[in-house]
Formats: sequence, structure tokens, C-alpha cells
Amino acid sequence: MDTVAQCYLNNRTAEFIFLNLASLKSVRQFVQTFKARGLPLHVLVNNAGIMLVPEKLTEEGFELHLGLNYLGHFLLTNLLLDMLKRSGQQGCCSRIVIMSSATHYGGVVNMDDLNRRICYSSHGAYSQSKLALVLFTYHLQEQLTAGGFPVTVNAVDPGMVDTALYNNLWSLTQALKKPVARILFRTPAEGASTTVYAAAASEMEGVGGCYLYNGLKTQSSGSSYDSELQAELWKKSCELVGLQEA
Repeated sequence: MDTVAQCYLNNRTAEFIFLNLASLKSVRQFVQTFKARGLPLHVLVNNAGIMLVPEKLTEEGFELHLGLNYLGHFLLTNLLLDMLKRSGQQGCCSRIVIMSSATHYGGVVNMDDLNRRICYSSHGAYSQSKLALVLFTYHLQEQLTAGGFPVTVNAVDPGMVDTALYNNLWSLTQALKKPVARILFRTPAEGASTTVYAAAASEMEGVGGCYLYNGLKTQSSGSSYDSELQAELWKKSCELVGLQEA
């Protein structure tokens, strides 16, 4: 991990730039601001997310789980892709890490009702967004490999982590969760370990199109490998965020 860290971390200065992933306008403003810095981009970690929130819409009218967890990251990644391609090189690829979840195994992507307007379920909306991220990971890696670009994409499952994501559970469930979390849940630092591994480990150099859990390549859901669904979702996502399909 040290070799890759030296490659990426010559400048240790951290800078905050505001970004609201529930707003496509904000995503575009962020990208414009970041590109104006004139910096290279070696690692992009798509880590933001919400879980099990009541039915809400983004400012563009997308169901919130779909808009924030998936479409915001879809647009962000695509708008930064040219920078990632230029920054990577053979032997030191740029890396994209996409945060999914084990809930994707129960997810169903309903292409006729991505916004879940017919029958809303917060769990169904969340699991759909996490499956969409895995489908996105595999399709993007296929495109990058076909083009010969020095960029890798991997999806990560952090496991059950004791964070504010669980704040939208029913109050009784939250009360029952607290003693269980101390035993079964991971700390935020432990939950981040696989993400850091995907972003910096030397053994992941040049390795893409994987679903990682506990630092190991793991089989994702059967539907996530459906190449027709991957392509269909990609095309629809480009339409929704206003991108020309690559």
C-alpha cells in the first residue's frame, strides 16, 4: 500500500469543496470548481448516501435514494472521467471506488418505475439504488477496459457500520439496535477499511470490475451481472441526468 500511497499522496493538503449529491446542479457546479483548480485526479470515492428515509424527492424530482445514492454519483463520475483518464498511467491507474451494500442482493431495478411512484418502499428504494451502483460499476469498467484507459472501478460493501445511516429506523428498532451495534456492528474506521484497500492497496493496481467485501473479491447478486440490464440502466441514467450516451 505504501508504494501506491507515495504515487498518490505527494500533496497532503486537504481542501473542502461543497457538493450536494441530491442536486444535479450542485454536482455540475462542483465539477466546474474542481476542474478550475487544475489538479490531477487519481482517486474518486463515491461514498455519500442515505438509507430508509421517508418518501422524498430531489430538486430535480427524483426519488431521494435514486437521486442521491445513484444518479448524483453517476453524473459526478462521468463528468470527472476525463480527468481520471488523463491522471492515470500504466502501473499507476486512477481508481474509482463505489460504495454499495449487501442490501443490493435483494434489490430490483424497475426500469419502468425507477422513482418508485407506483408503490413506495424505503427499503426497496434503498436496495434498488445499491444494485444500480453495482450495475454501474461493471458497465463502466467494461467501457474503460475496451477503450484501454488506465482507470479501474470497483464496488465496495462496508458491512454493517455504526453510523447515522440508521437514524431513520423506527424508534423501537433504534433502541434495540444500540446494544446489538456494540457487538455486531463495525466502527466507522473499520467500515472504511475495504474502501481504503480498494483506493490504495498495491495488490489492487490494475484490478477493476470487482465487488469487494472484507478486502476480498466477492460474488455480487446474479442480476448485477446482467449485461443487458447494465446497458439499459446506463442509457436511461444518461437521459435522466442529461448526458450524451458514450
